[in-house]
Amino acid sequence: MKTIVALIVLTLLPTVAWAQDRRPSHCIAVAEAPGIGYLHRASYGAPLPDAFTVRLSFIDHAMFMLETAGGLRAVTDYAGFIGATSVPDVVTMNRAHITHWDPTPDPAIPHVLPGWSERVGEPANHYLDLGEMLVRSVSTDIRTSVGNGVERNGNSIFVFEVGGLCIGHLGHLHHEPTEAQYAALGRLDVVMAPVDGGLTLDLDTMTKVLTRLRSSVVLPMHWWGEGTLQRFLAGMSGTFAVDRRQSSHIEVSLRTLPDRPTIVVLRPSFLTDPQ
Repeated sequence: MKTIVALIVLTLLPTVAWAQDRRPSHCIAVAEAPGIGYLHRASYGAPLPDAFTVRLSFIDHAMFMLETAGGLRAVTDYAGFIGATSVPDVVTMNRAHITHWDPTPDPAIPHVLPGWSERVGEPANHYLDLGEMLVRSVSTDIRTSVGNGVERNGNSIFVFEVGGLCIGHLGHLHHEPTEAQYAALGRLDVVMAPVDGGLTLDLDTMTKVLTRLRSSVVLPMHWWGEGTLQRFLAGMSGTFAVDRRQSSHIEVSLRTLPDRPTIVVLRPSFLTDPQ
């Protein structure tokens, strides 16, 4: 009997090792994020300290790059040019505005995930498991330019489950998520949020969304200069701490999430591979 058990264990070992490539996400299961209250400064392309740390680089407008310790790179709301660097492994796109997608993405990009379906009105339903990173989509509606109409499921919020973290990108969000959409998003440890106050959500509604999500880290994007950014920060400062940086990069892991929800302002910068 012992021999049979041993053989079974040995047979399962490769499967177990593969399953541990990505620390299980707590997106849906965890109500509060743990942490000791700090974030590391980082440099694009530098080695990450461990397998469960993720680097986020603010490139431009609504584009961020997520880097894993294993070398996977994903770019959000990809608009074509990210800098003097090679193509990423994954790009996500939204088409509410041309600055959030590329109609002719480089064919060398292995995975291009549009936030809309070719069948108009149907959700995109992406679920891309790369082992170290899982990328999934939660479809949202968009306003149309004709007659103040609505296109159902025209865009997506993308969620990246990596290193035990849930990282969300709200894209070109046009309405507060429904209860079903909030449930599908789950607990987001880090969220990239458009704070322009007009082309996406008005600031009151965005404040409501971010207060509901109560992510440990909020990364503002889609802001038009200092005045726009300051209006957003002023409306959030009572509930969230504010950490303004000159850097365009941060590293984050479960153990380094801040104890208090924190808005981290990064300076956008196109990427350049380290020499």
